[in-house]
Amino acid sequence: MTPANTTSVKPQGRGIRQTMSDLHTWAGLLVGWLLYAMFLTGTVSYFKDELSQWMRPDVPHQRVLPDAAVVAQNVSHQLTTLAAGSPQWSVYLPTERNPVVNVFWRNAPTDVKGNKGGNRRGFEEATFDPATGQRLKARETLGGEFFYRFHFQFHPLPVLWGRWLAGFCAMFMLVAIISGVITHKKIFIDFFTFRWGKGQRSWLDAHNALSVFGLPFHLMITYTGLVTLMAMYMPWGAQVAVKTPAERAQMSAQLSAFPPPIKATGDKAPLASIDAMVRQAQARWGANDVGRVSITNPGDAAARVAVTRGEATRVSMSPQYLLFNGTTGELLDVKDNVGAAAETRGVMYALHLGRFSDLHLRWLYFLVSLGGTAMVGTGLVMWTVKRRSQLPDPARPHFGFHVVERLNIAAIAGLSVAMTAFLWANRLIPADAAGRSATEVDLFYGVWAATLLYALGRPARRAWIELLWIATALLTLLPLLNALTTSRGLWHSVAAGDWVYVGVDLMVWALAALHAWLAIRTARHKPKLKTKPVRAAQVAAAAQTSDTPVNARLNEDRA
Repeated sequence: MTPANTTSVKPQGRGIRQTMSDLHTWAGLLVGWLLYAMFLTGTVSYFKDELSQWMRPDVPHQRVLPDAAVVAQNVSHQLTTLAAGSPQWSVYLPTERNPVVNVFWRNAPTDVKGNKGGNRRGFEEATFDPATGQRLKARETLGGEFFYRFHFQFHPLPVLWGRWLAGFCAMFMLVAIISGVITHKKIFIDFFTFRWGKGQRSWLDAHNALSVFGLPFHLMITYTGLVTLMAMYMPWGAQVAVKTPAERAQMSAQLSAFPPPIKATGDKAPLASIDAMVRQAQARWGANDVGRVSITNPGDAAARVAVTRGEATRVSMSPQYLLFNGTTGELLDVKDNVGAAAETRGVMYALHLGRFSDLHLRWLYFLVSLGGTAMVGTGLVMWTVKRRSQLPDPARPHFGFHVVERLNIAAIAGLSVAMTAFLWANRLIPADAAGRSATEVDLFYGVWAATLLYALGRPARRAWIELLWIATALLTLLPLLNALTTSRGLWHSVAAGDWVYVGVDLMVWALAALHAWLAIRTARHKPKLKTKPVRAAQVAAAAQTSDTPVNARLNEDRA
């Protein structure tokens, strides 16, 4: 007979939070390794100019920057000989963060055999001393620019493929953030709760705290990262809205930092005073707010000079420049106002790059972004910690779990080793070696691949500990290597007031301490093996054959 008070229980469907939890887990895992690398290299990129200085020890320390107008005049004079026949020069003027002059010029068109008149175009670059206007013989290196290019296009992949891959990962990141907020209904309460030494619970607490701490920043940085390349990811809107050639030219002019090209006449004419043009820009924007001087058709009657505004004093990347007649010095056009859409894009671009920030705000960007890196890393580790406890035999995981665990080790600990090895290569490869910039990049990827092979051949726990200690050792010894291979060791830099070199050395030691702490914590952690729960029927049968009361047996099982 069925009891009268028995009620039927209807199976409940999956709720929105459970669905979002699964979406959050898999969106984070499938591209988590690339997201971790993007976050870490993007974090380092906030100090890419300082890192580039450190990676060029041959460039002398500049105590005081000379007048930008004088620098532009001196360098343009040098280019009349060095880049004669070039249709375009671009002179990036020195700043406090990058106290040298970087120059790019386009070579005259040639054919396959190198004869003039073909369709092949090439570029050359050089570095100049702003104090003397002379070309510097600096070692060939990408410097901090490598981490910046890796961050959004996975250099040295082809640019288009790399940017599509980065956008794909950023979209997954945006989905993971939104689904994570929906999943954790007590996320703000959990932010103030952290339990040490609780295994999976500790990893979840750390993941929640890091997520909430930088949530507005993580949303901003992910969304603005997508917006910066929106024209490549979603070109259809612009194609529908902008149909005529005149409209396309107008849109290109709003987004481009360069004036429309003009054909050379073939009539020789000397350049007017570049320094007078730069001084007009300084009077308009400020003495230290001129970023670049671009000269088109130098030495021709149709020469044009564009003096572009810098980015350090405004929260926008929208292009602003003054356009001059290159032979007479006459001001032809002033571009300092763009449409609302272009200005919105410029602001979002500036928020993502943070180039407008002063030292304190840049450190805030760095620290919150480092927290985002840790957020992705703890999420990856938590996936393996949670699922290891659910395996039939945690000591013998299945192939899929084994692969994910080893990829975690290589993506997190291995990337630290590879990035530090990149800095070591900068000091160990001879300064005059051919192709040394490419060799530095090759060593980065070679070391990173070696850490994956190492992780595959070692027990997971030992691989974590050993790679973290290797990263610690490399980071600790890096300032000593710098002192042995250059004349700009820590004590010399302190005496000379070269705070960029001092800051890099001290930051490297701080990161070494962080990796040592992680290695020690990992070594001390002893995973708790969970025993299978005793079934109620087994407990009842044991109670009938034992003098021990059932309650006592249950208490023992719980203990």
